[in-house]
Amino acid sequence: MSIFEGAGVALVTPFKESGEINYSKLEELVEEQIAGGTDSIIICGTTGESATLTHDEHIKEIKFTCDVVNGRIPVIAGTGSNCTATAVYLSKCAEEAGADGLLLVSPYYNKSTQKGLRIHFTEVAEAVKIPILLYNIPGRTGININPETIVDLCKNVENIVGVKEASGNFSSIAKIASLSDGWVDLYSGNDDQIVPLLSLGGKGVISVLSNIAPRQVHDMCELYFKGEAAKSTKMQLDAIPLIDALFCEVNPIPVKEAMNMMGKEVGPFRKPLVEMEPQNKERLRKELVNYGLL
Repeated sequence: MSIFEGAGVALVTPFKESGEINYSKLEELVEEQIAGGTDSIIICGTTGESATLTHDEHIKEIKFTCDVVNGRIPVIAGTGSNCTATAVYLSKCAEEAGADGLLLVSPYYNKSTQKGLRIHFTEVAEAVKIPILLYNIPGRTGININPETIVDLCKNVENIVGVKEASGNFSSIAKIASLSDGWVDLYSGNDDQIVPLLSLGGKGVISVLSNIAPRQVHDMCELYFKGEAAKSTKMQLDAIPLIDALFCEVNPIPVKEAMNMMGKEVGPFRKPLVEMEPQNKERLRKELVNYGLL
């Protein structure tokens, strides 16, 4: 059984002006997502600025989120690292904190071989019992997890069950679907490719857009699953200008700016992330108005 089906939100980490995590705001955001129909919370991923969290902050944020959610929907914790030992440590801590699943990005900078990827992910998986999604985002990590590697891991490692595919390479994604005959759980890692990936048998999306439009992303998936592909496709296409604006600068800069424009007060970024350029901020504001969020 899949960890979740539908719309999972790649949740931002709200910060105080002092730079500390704003836990009261985080609780508000989690409750807002659940009320908006989000099917899963993904915490401490790319959008959550996990790269600038200390290990203690990382683990505390996962546990806090699990406690707030309290089993109402699945919580998937980002615990990947370019160091296998670190990924094992964070994954074990997340499991102890109550996470329902893990999201493991491929090791970055080191640029492992495919053999190394198999060993890395297998070692992490053997250290925990909860299900794992691989996270393929070569634009950030510098390495692609090949379709054959993904399928092999899902077939031969019991608790590796699927992949968040953010490569944007639909030939590769189709190959995963073809080689696995449906038993690799596929999730879109790109908001502009939700419906296309669902058409290949995907289970849903891990979404940045859901931070500001949880109901819309949930409904886009639900309509598709109900057989109303035309309505789902229209929702996908209607959201494209806003999605483009949300990625006109590196994620999560635009989505946090959008949330602050909407009065959600998620606070600043951690450097090296900085405030948007004025022209991009104006573009984002315009698309929030056009989409009906401002």
